[in-house]
Amino acid sequence: MEQCACGTGLGYAECCRPIIKGERPAETAEALMRSRYSAYVNVETDYIFETTHPKHRQGYDHEGTKEWAETAEWQGLEIVSTRNGGKDDTTGEVEFIARWKEKGEEKVHHERALFKKESAGWFFTDGKAVVQQPIVRTAPKIGRNDPCSCGSGIKYKKCCGK
Repeated sequence: MEQCACGTGLGYAECCRPIIKGERPAETAEALMRSRYSAYVNVETDYIFETTHPKHRQGYDHEGTKEWAETAEWQGLEIVSTRNGGKDDTTGEVEFIARWKEKGEEKVHHERALFKKESAGWFFTDGKAVVQQPIVRTAPKIGRNDPCSCGSGIKYKKCCGK
C-alpha cells in the first residue's frame, strides 16, 4: 500500500486520492491543504487549479505548475497549526511547512494558507509566507570577560562560553 504524501500515515488510496479524484469532498481546510500537497506530489495539477478559489485563479500557470510538480523531489509536509477550518466553519487558516528538493538543492516553504468554504466545498484563497522572527534576548548579555552565569567564579569565555 502506497503511503499518502500528506503525512497522515494513511494509504494514498484511502486518504487524499478520493478527494483529488472527486469521490469525496475535503471536509476541513486542513484536509484540503493535505490533498493539495499530495496533488503536487502525484502531479495532479488540475486539482490544484480547481481547488483554488475562482476569484484567485488569475495568473495561474498550468504548464509551469505541472513542470515544477514533475521535477521536484517531494520531501514532506508538516502542518504547524490550524485556525478554524472545521466542518462547520466557512473560513480557515492552515500554517504548514512543505519540503522538496529542486535540482538537488533542499527547499522549504513555510506559509499560512487561507481557505474559504462555499457550497461547492473548500477553496484555497491566499497564502502568506511565514518569515523567521528575529531572536529577542530576554536576559542581559553576558560579555566574554564577565563572570560566568553558572556561578563558577571564572570568566565566561573560560567556562560556559568555551
